[in-house]
Amino acid sequence: MDLGLTNKVALVLASSKGLGKSVALELAKEGAHVAICGTDKEALKNAEQEIKQESSKKVISLQCDLTNELQRKNLIKTVNQKLGTIDILITNIGGPPPGSFESYDLDGWKNLFNFIFLSTVDVIRQVIPKMKAQNFGRIILITSIASKQPVDNLISSNSMRSGLVGFMKSLSNEYAPYGITVNNVMPGFTLTERLDFLMKQSPNLKNSKDSIPMKRFASPEEFAHAVTFLASMNASYITGISLPVDGGWIKGI
Repeated sequence: MDLGLTNKVALVLASSKGLGKSVALELAKEGAHVAICGTDKEALKNAEQEIKQESSKKVISLQCDLTNELQRKNLIKTVNQKLGTIDILITNIGGPPPGSFESYDLDGWKNLFNFIFLSTVDVIRQVIPKMKAQNFGRIILITSIASKQPVDNLISSNSMRSGLVGFMKSLSNEYAPYGITVNNVMPGFTLTERLDFLMKQSPNLKNSKDSIPMKRFASPEEFAHAVTFLASMNASYITGISLPVDGGWIKGI
C-alpha cells in the first residue's frame, strides 16, 4: 500500500531512541524526509545513521531541550531551512518519573506542565501557520494509555496527558477546514527502555502483562505502524481521534 509519504517532511520530537526513533524510522522507510531531535548527542547520531541505512531520503538530527523555548524555536527554524516546510509533526515527549500526588510540590507541577504540555503546544503553534498556508498538515500527539485509564503511581502522566487529549480534540476541530488532521496515539505497555525503567521503579508493573488481553507487550514497530498510517494520505478523513495501541488493555468502551 502506497501511503503517499514520499518527499513529505516530518519532524519527530524526542526521537533518539524508543518510540520516537521507531516512528521516525518507519516514516523514512515510507519515503519521508525526517528530522529527529533529542538531548543526547551520541544517541542522536546513532539513530540518524540507523535511519539512513534504511532509507535513501534526507535525515537530520538536532540537539534540542524541548523545555527550552529558544531551543524549540531554533529547532523549527533549522528544520525549515534544511528540509523545507514541515508537513508532518509527531509530538513525542519523554515520560515523567513515577510518583504519587505528594511526590510533587507546586514547582514540580509547574515543571511538569512546561515539560509535557507547554512544550507540545509551543511546537504546534510554530508549525501551524505554514501548514495552514499550504492547506495540508498532519499533527500526531504521542501520549499514553494513562490519558484514558489512569496507571497507578503515574499521577503526573495521568494528569498532563489527559489535558493534551482535550487540547488535541479542540485543535482538530479548529483546523480541519485547512486540510490539517490532528490525532492522538496512546501507546500501551511497549518494549522500550522506558518500560524497563518503570518496572524497576514499580515492581507491580511486572505483572501488567496479565492485564493485557493479548498477554504480551507491544513492539515499538507495531506502534510506529499505527502512527505512520495516521500521518499518511490514506488517513485524510481521520481527525480528532485517540487511538490506543495497547493490545486491548483499556477497559472502557
